[in-house]
Amino acid sequence: MEKETGLKREIGVWGLSANIVNIIVGAGIFVLPAIVAEIMGSSGIIVYLFCGFLIALVMLCFAEAGSKVTRSGGGYAYVETAFGPYTGFLAAIFMVTGSVFSDAAVANALVELIGLAFPVFTDPVNRFLLLFVFFSGLAFLNVIGVKQGIGLVKINTVAKLTPILLLIFFSWKDVSFSNLYWETAPSFNQFGQACLILFFAFQGGDAGLSVGGEIKDPQKTVPKAIFIGILFVLILYILIQTVAQGVMGDQLPEFKEAPLAAVANVVFGPIGYTALLVGAGISMFGMLSGEILNLPRVIFGLASDQVIPMKKLASIHPRFKTPYLAILLYAGLGFTLAALGGFRQLAVIASASMLLVYFGVCLSVIWLRRKQTAKKGDFKIPFGNTVPILSAGIILFFLSNLTGYEKTGLFVFSSH
Repeated sequence: MEKETGLKREIGVWGLSANIVNIIVGAGIFVLPAIVAEIMGSSGIIVYLFCGFLIALVMLCFAEAGSKVTRSGGGYAYVETAFGPYTGFLAAIFMVTGSVFSDAAVANALVELIGLAFPVFTDPVNRFLLLFVFFSGLAFLNVIGVKQGIGLVKINTVAKLTPILLLIFFSWKDVSFSNLYWETAPSFNQFGQACLILFFAFQGGDAGLSVGGEIKDPQKTVPKAIFIGILFVLILYILIQTVAQGVMGDQLPEFKEAPLAAVANVVFGPIGYTALLVGAGISMFGMLSGEILNLPRVIFGLASDQVIPMKKLASIHPRFKTPYLAILLYAGLGFTLAALGGFRQLAVIASASMLLVYFGVCLSVIWLRRKQTAKKGDFKIPFGNTVPILSAGIILFFLSNLTGYEKTGLFVFSSH
């Protein structure tokens, strides 16, 4: 296989762990601590543990399915190989749906953040215009063929992690442990609601496994890297929630636009507040630009492979040689959804869309084990079917917490 592809297996445990961390730690964590605190109070940490546990199980399922299905396409390819073209088509639609809702949610969070610094953008008309500028500007850059260099990705990673790590380190002196005391246990319903929205901050790690053909000794490297990557993200997120709750206490839910910047204001004063606002803005914009670069290529691929019956979307610009119609469609959908909804509703629907894909991948592991004989070099999750069945069960619990409005939004959008 390696001779056919010409790829060198040079990515080790730490390289793959870093790749997983970089993709998971996105824009959501700058906004979510306040929302989790609003739902769960000081007991939010148990939701982080549960989401971390689920994502680790799901990533193991991706690792096994990926070792059996070596063509590109990620979750869509695994589901299609296991269950056939129609189910693969649904998985592809939910993948794109999840990404579009995710981008719209992050764009909303970014506009709210800019509105804190420049209140003129809190006006509905100005908010609408700013969203239009973001989506049309990024679409234009991608249509004319501007590529996002790996250097920018590295800069963005440092830019988003550095202020967070500094904030965690210096915040302990301002943490009041009385703010972390659980006065009441959360209800099962609150727990489910919080899990569904917090999952937004944990998803995406499966993309970190897409470098499968370049991983050294994948049977050992993949599970180790998943464990290290998820553990790092989990510890980072728990520390963020702990210092935010410990410093702000009951006031934390009041700072939904930028909870970490509010913590920085207490710890460092106005300079820290500004630094965290800028860091969050860079992270959100970086995530948005990366998505509008990459995801239209998925739509283009689906149209090229005739998975979706729209040949036009496989068109390439005669001058710029980019999938311009797929880019314009993706950016247009993102802009429309961002203009219609707020961060919270969009983040929940984005999570639900990706959970449906993850559900399909978990089941595909069981099915692929039956359909395909294990080859040397395949990665196999231990404990039989326990991990895929447990993952699928937890995902169904998450999805059971969708409201009627969110279920309607998800299925109406994905059926078009």
